[in-house]
Amino acid sequence: MSGFKRLTGLRNALISAAVLLAAWALAVELTGVKRFILPGPDLVAETFWKSRALIAEHAVYTLAEVAAGLALGLGFGAATALLLAQSSAGRIVLRPILVFSQALPFFALAPLLTLWMGFGAAPKITMAVLFIFFPVTSAFYDGLTRTPPALLDMARVMGASERAVLWRLKIPAALPGLGSGLRLAAVYAPLGAVIGEWVGAGRGLGYLMLLANGRVKTDLLFAAVITVGVMSVTLYLLASVLADRMERWAEGRLGEVVRD
Repeated sequence: MSGFKRLTGLRNALISAAVLLAAWALAVELTGVKRFILPGPDLVAETFWKSRALIAEHAVYTLAEVAAGLALGLGFGAATALLLAQSSAGRIVLRPILVFSQALPFFALAPLLTLWMGFGAAPKITMAVLFIFFPVTSAFYDGLTRTPPALLDMARVMGASERAVLWRLKIPAALPGLGSGLRLAAVYAPLGAVIGEWVGAGRGLGYLMLLANGRVKTDLLFAAVITVGVMSVTLYLLASVLADRMERWAEGRLGEVVRD
């Protein structure tokens, strides 16, 4: 069933993309806008093909930053959620900080990170982590605090330890929440990396966007933007597959606990 849903979602996405491209081409044709202001999809496709090696080179660099940011953000987010769920002191100290952090403009932090960490990959990875840390923490923490009461009552009656309850009940029951956080992270991580590249970089799709904009190569700018969009959608689809598997594993794990 999940495979059918993914195929249906992919079909709908392709239909939406076709409609958007048609509307884009029609708008360019009807308005007669200059191509250096708004290039048509045909020109962007041509530029994408001619500059495919250049775009691929920068895309690989950005993808590496995104992958590192996802790994670190998921790890830190999951660990923080576990700490919040298991420690009242952790909730008292960390929850206000987490909420306050979402009021900070991450765009404004990018120059500071570049100043502190230099122009390498570190500030871009950190930006990706900042973008996904809270969604992952929040989604997983909500899952950890919403374990079915019937399962918790059964564990108490059987004399299960807190550690056993955590690993055999709470974490499996919270995996669907972690899956939701993973889906959000897959969308937000490329955005964080690209913003970091806008501030200071010598490689990456964000750098390529600035380079194309400065040289009034709007077609190349569009190609880079579309590449980021395709990257985000692809990561989201992969995250959805992984999240579905996590959910099925969690259901089977909880079923085993109930049967035992």
